[in-house]
Amino acid sequence: MEPINESDLPWTTTERGGTAFRRKKLAAAAGDDHDLGCSLYELPPGKRSWPYHYHTGNAEALYVLAGRGLLRAADDEHRLRPGDYVSCPVGEAGAHRVVNDGDEPLRYLALSTMREPDVTVYPDSGKVGVYAGSPPGGEGERDVSGYYDRDATVDYWAGEE
Repeated sequence: MEPINESDLPWTTTERGGTAFRRKKLAAAAGDDHDLGCSLYELPPGKRSWPYHYHTGNAEALYVLAGRGLLRAADDEHRLRPGDYVSCPVGEAGAHRVVNDGDEPLRYLALSTMREPDVTVYPDSGKVGVYAGSPPGGEGERDVSGYYDRDATVDYWAGEE
């Protein structure tokens, strides 16, 4: 159980339209991505985190370290500032997205349970993400993983003899 220091870890970058952030997977670097996930995020001014979503199997929490922003949550929008802690429970009530509408980088810790299987629901786009074998954000191989239209259906017996 040796400590790791975030300054020793490289940033990974995600950029896709208005979504842009840097991330350091602290829990994975410390060797623990099975029970509790923890990542350091940095959003540049004017950018957003992951698309608005909630998990059916994993709770998340955010702790703001520096900067200011906006949390889009299931119940309303909330201003974020250093020292704020937000709990995002499992299910629709935990839906969230972080937006940096300030003038400086927004840094926060994101913590989560690391249960699998999990389904992530994206209300704005009508998609779901399905993960089995390794949870969202996990480092392991997955048996099942993909994104699908939420309303897509197939006949249960189709293709069976």
